Amino acid sequence: MKLLHLHALPADMQLPPTAITIGNFDGVHLGHQAMLHTLKQRAQADGLKTLVMLFEPQPLEFFKGSDAPPRITSSREKIELLRAQGIDYVLIARFDQAFRSLTARQFADLLKFQLNGKALVLGDDFRFGCDRAGDSDFLRAYGFPIDNLETVLVHGERVSSTRIRNCLLQGDFKAAAQLLGRPYSITGRIQYGDQIGRTIDFPTINVALKRLTPCLHGIYVADVQTIYEPSLPERVAQQNHGQPSGLNGIAGYQPNSILGAAHVGTRPAIAQEKPEWRLEVHFPDLSANLYGLLVRVTFLHYLHGEKNYSSLEALKAGILQDVNDVRAFRQHYSDSDALSFLTL
Repeated sequence: MKLLHLHALPADMQLPPTAITIGNFDGVHLGHQAMLHTLKQRAQADGLKTLVMLFEPQPLEFFKGSDAPPRITSSREKIELLRAQGIDYVLIARFDQAFRSLTARQFADLLKFQLNGKALVLGDDFRFGCDRAGDSDFLRAYGFPIDNLETVLVHGERVSSTRIRNCLLQGDFKAAAQLLGRPYSITGRIQYGDQIGRTIDFPTINVALKRLTPCLHGIYVADVQTIYEPSLPERVAQQNHGQPSGLNGIAGYQPNSILGAAHVGTRPAIAQEKPEWRLEVHFPDLSANLYGLLVRVTFLHYLHGEKNYSSLEALKAGILQDVNDVRAFRQHYSDSDALSFLTL
C-alpha cells in the first residue's frame, strides 16, 4: 500500500486509473469494511487500483476542535487498518480553509484529473463541497459510475462511528467489538511522562494517544503487546536477567502480552497547570524500562470512572484496589472466554 498526501502530490504525478471511496473512516468498522469490499470488487471488475481518501484533521475537528466527537482511531491506526484490508492507495487530504472552500465542481475535478478516478464507491449520505451541493447525483451527472453502499446493520441497528463511541464510553467492549469486527485497542509509542507513578510505587507506561480526545474515560483491564518489535515478555526478560520471575508481570491473553491496569483520563487527583488526556498503564509485578516501544493496548473490561482522590494515601489505596481487581479478573476470566472475544 502507498500512502499519499494530497498537498504534496507532484504536479506531474500520474496515478493509475483508480476506484475511489471517501470519508473519515473513523474506526474502520464493519460498515467501512463493507464499503472497502465493494471498492475492491469494483476495482477488480474494471481493472482499477483502489484508493481511499481520508481527511486530516477530520472535518468536525477542524470546525469544533476539542469539542468534536472523540476519535475511535488515530490517523496511524486508520492507515494500518486500511493496509490490512488490502487497499492500494491511501490519500490524506489536509482539511484546511482552502480545502473546505472547494466547490462541488472543483472537488469532482480533483477526483477525475488529479486522482485519475474512474469509479466511486460512496455511502448513501455522502455530501461534499463548500456549499454541500455535491452528492452522488451530482457526481453521476458529472460522469462517474457510482456504487452507493446501503446501511450495514448489526442487531437491527445501523453500524456507525457514533454508535461505537457510545459503546466505548459506556465500557461495553463486547458490543463495540461486534461493530468493529475486532476488539477495541489503542496503538502508540511508550514515551516519557512526568514519572509521578514511580514516586508512589505504581510506575506506569505513558502511551501516546495521537488524538484530541479519546473515546474512553476511566480505569480498565487491558492486554498490552508490542508491534513490530521484540515482545513485551522478551524485553522484560532481557532486562530482568537473574531477577525473580515475579517481576515479569501478569501473563495476558494474547500471544506475548502482559495484563495491566489502564487509565484514560486527565488525572484530576494530580495538580496540573493544564490538564491533558493521558493513556497510562500500570503492570503489576513488573520491573523494566519499556520506553520507545510501539504497543497495542487492547481494552478488556471497565473497572470504574476516573476519580478525584482526596489525598495521596487515598490515591495509592485506589490504585492498589485497581491492581487487585486486575488480578481477580485474570483469575476468573478464562482463556477460552478471552479467546472468543479477542478473535472476533
